[in-house]
Amino acid sequence: MKLVRFGASGSEKPGMLDENGRVRDLSSVIPDLRDEHLSLATMATLSALDINSLPLVDGVPQEDLRLGACVANVGKFICIGLNYADHAAESGMPVPDEPVIFSKWTSAIVGPNDDVKIPKGSVKTDWEVELGVVIGEGGSDIDEADAMKHVAGFCVINDVSERTFQLEGTGTWDKGKGCDTFGPTGPWLVTPDEVGDSNDLGIWLEVDGKRYQNGSTSTMVFKVPHLIAYCSRYMSLQPGDIISTGTPPGVGLGLNPPVYLKGGEHMKLGIDKLGVQCQKVTRA
Repeated sequence: MKLVRFGASGSEKPGMLDENGRVRDLSSVIPDLRDEHLSLATMATLSALDINSLPLVDGVPQEDLRLGACVANVGKFICIGLNYADHAAESGMPVPDEPVIFSKWTSAIVGPNDDVKIPKGSVKTDWEVELGVVIGEGGSDIDEADAMKHVAGFCVINDVSERTFQLEGTGTWDKGKGCDTFGPTGPWLVTPDEVGDSNDLGIWLEVDGKRYQNGSTSTMVFKVPHLIAYCSRYMSLQPGDIISTGTPPGVGLGLNPPVYLKGGEHMKLGIDKLGVQCQKVTRA
């Protein structure tokens, strides 16, 4: 299934894509894609629905029908740093021996086609396409062999980053990661049965038509089951939490000379089977 949230910002409703790529309204079945409504039991109920019996929503998604972030009420937005060896190299950092964890503030989350706003004082706003994992069943100390039983689905994330705030000041990475609009999420929440092997997906990003990132999740240092198990050692994972699994090489920071967003650009990014995002870059 490909699940969506559609409508005006702050008033989104849950939906499902039909075989024609149109949105069917799920709001008579579940109130939203959030919390306990992301459980495996709920996913099974949704998959058993006669999709053609659901109300058809007017408009074409991502054209004249706005999509919000594909998950609502996110509790934790957990990010993994330096999880592609070639990205660690371009960042001038060693490949970590264990996952590097940081957070994006949930207030950064926006829809997949909403504007990304460069914050005041920024001179090094950057892009990072990432595979997002959405937790459907909570737990702590999860065994790696059981980790995929906790996944509601996968999505595209743009881990927008301000490198000066992140790396050149005092404090942690979080400061440069969680600015408003720095977490476009979606377009779809795709269930694991449709994704297949999440560790073998093409992943890419373009700015103004130029492709900067072009990789595969197969080159992740730490794979999805390991990341779920690892994170669950240090926090309980809860339904609706997102783990953003790191970015392949080609970020602006790693180019020679570096390239950063100034405002006016258009970013386009996607992952095999998970859809495409497009954002206009503006200045706050």
